[in-house]
Amino acid sequence: MEGKEILIVKNISREGPDLLAEVLKERGIPYTVTELTKGEDFPPTDDYGAVVVLGGPDSANDENDKMKNQLARIHEAIEARKPYLGICLGFQTLVKARGGKVVKSPIKEVGLKGPDGNHFTVHLTEDGKRDPLFEGIDETLNTFHLHGETVELTDDMTLLGVGKFCRNQVAKIGTNAYGLQCHFELTPEKFEVLMNEDDDLQRLDKARLRADFEAIRDNYTRTGRQLFRNFLKIAGF
Repeated sequence: MEGKEILIVKNISREGPDLLAEVLKERGIPYTVTELTKGEDFPPTDDYGAVVVLGGPDSANDENDKMKNQLARIHEAIEARKPYLGICLGFQTLVKARGGKVVKSPIKEVGLKGPDGNHFTVHLTEDGKRDPLFEGIDETLNTFHLHGETVELTDDMTLLGVGKFCRNQVAKIGTNAYGLQCHFELTPEKFEVLMNEDDDLQRLDKARLRADFEAIRDNYTRTGRQLFRNFLKIAGF
C-alpha cells in the first residue's frame, strides 16, 4: 500500500511493537507510533493503511476519556474496513468496540507457563488453519501471556485460536480485523523490560522466566515474524 503509513497505538510505554517494528523496518514500511499514556491522541485512522493497537494494564471496560476515545476510533476503523491488528488489550478493545464483552478471565495468565507447569499454547481452530494470518505457521503455538481479562465474542466474530485456560485467544472480524489475546511481539530485550517493570511478572522467579523464554525463543520469534508478515500481506503492504 504505497504511500500509506501504519498507525501503532501504545497503551503503555513498556509494551511496544518490537518484532513487528523489526519487520516494518526491514521492509521499509513507514509507521507512526502514538502513546496514549503520554497524553498523545488516538488520531482518526482515515489516512493510515492499517491500525495496530498494543497491550497495557487498562481495561476495555474503563469509563475514562482515554478508553472511550480508543473504542470510538477502533469502531470507526472497523466500519471503514481498515486492516486492524490488536494485541492483548488491543484485542479486548476490538471486541468491546464491536459489541462483544470483556470479562474476568478464568485464570490470570502471566508469563510462559500455566498452572499445570506446561508452556502456554494456542491451538488453531479449523477456521484458524485456513486463515491467511497463519499461513506457514504451525497449528499449535507457544506464546506469552500477560492478562487478567478475556473476551466473549459475538456470533459474527470468528474464533481462530483457543487456549487451555482462557479459550478465546485469537479472533477475526470481517475480512481484515484480527485480535490476539496472546503476545507474539516480544524481543529478548523487551522481555527483560517487562520482567523488571510489570507488577505481575515481578512476582515470578526471573531465572525461571528466562529459562522458559529461552526454551521457546527461536520458534516463538519465527512465529511472530511470520504472523506479522502475513498481516502486512493481508493489509496490502
